Amino acid sequence: MATLSDVAKKAVVSKMTVSRVINHPDKVSDELRKLVYTAMKELNYVPNFAARALVQNRTRIIKFLILEEMDVTEPYYMNLLAGIAKELDQNHYALQLATRLSHEIGPCDGLIVTGMRKADYDRIIDKLERPVVLFGQNNRGYDFVDVDNEKGIRLAVRHVIDLGFKQILFFGIRLDEPFMAARIRGYEKTVRRHKLAGRVFLMKNSSHAAQAQAQALLTELHGKVAFICASDRIAIGVVRAIRAAGLAIPTDAAVTGFDGVFLDRISCPKLTTVRQPVIEMGQECARMLLKKIDLNDGHIGSRIFQPELIIRESTLIK
Repeated sequence: MATLSDVAKKAVVSKMTVSRVINHPDKVSDELRKLVYTAMKELNYVPNFAARALVQNRTRIIKFLILEEMDVTEPYYMNLLAGIAKELDQNHYALQLATRLSHEIGPCDGLIVTGMRKADYDRIIDKLERPVVLFGQNNRGYDFVDVDNEKGIRLAVRHVIDLGFKQILFFGIRLDEPFMAARIRGYEKTVRRHKLAGRVFLMKNSSHAAQAQAQALLTELHGKVAFICASDRIAIGVVRAIRAAGLAIPTDAAVTGFDGVFLDRISCPKLTTVRQPVIEMGQECARMLLKKIDLNDGHIGSRIFQPELIIRESTLIK
């Protein structure tokens, strides 16, 4: 059976280097990592991570705690999970999915938490005894990963203004949370800057709720209108309402969404949306958490990703 020394000889590096590649692959160069991995493969060397975990008093398990109710038709969390799992796999950690009812079952080395609401900090998050990284902005001092929500909405509003729309409505999610406040702020600042009258409507993050709200509004609105939506799901409901009213998209009514993980591409017409790089954000959550674990729960800070406006048929005026 091959040993660490055999791998070091095969790769022509020190045992310490092999150990660093195995335990901290993110801290070595791609070239060195490839060299050591090739030697391990040729020698059929498999590191005993279970034994190392016992020595380090670690489980090598990371929990991904989702505190909001999941919709199985929503691909958002699958993209986030894929990013987290990819990074943890490269660092030889296992991923365990947990909910508010199951998060205390079994040990772990740290948690990535998302879907939290204000009450969850006192009830759950503040009581966690392992390192934590939040997926989503917070004002409680926790390390977090998020997208620049305010900038994303600014991009969408400026886009429809450039298309000539003066009547621009915002359809948001009825949540008193930092990400939603940032999206509303981005909308309000941009319409004010262009001396336009804005209107904000808040609702459940549901295509049915958005469709009902848009249908009611379209009976009283006159002239061209643009809907800036806080999610692709809301945008799809608005599209249905516009079509039911017999209006043309995007000449009579334009629609933009937010997320860009799947629903934007299956909508008809395809949605212009603010894309969040969700897979990359998931990877960063995992990287930050593993760093916190190595630092014995040291403070890491936050990472804000840049949004991208993807222009498609729902605003593409030919």
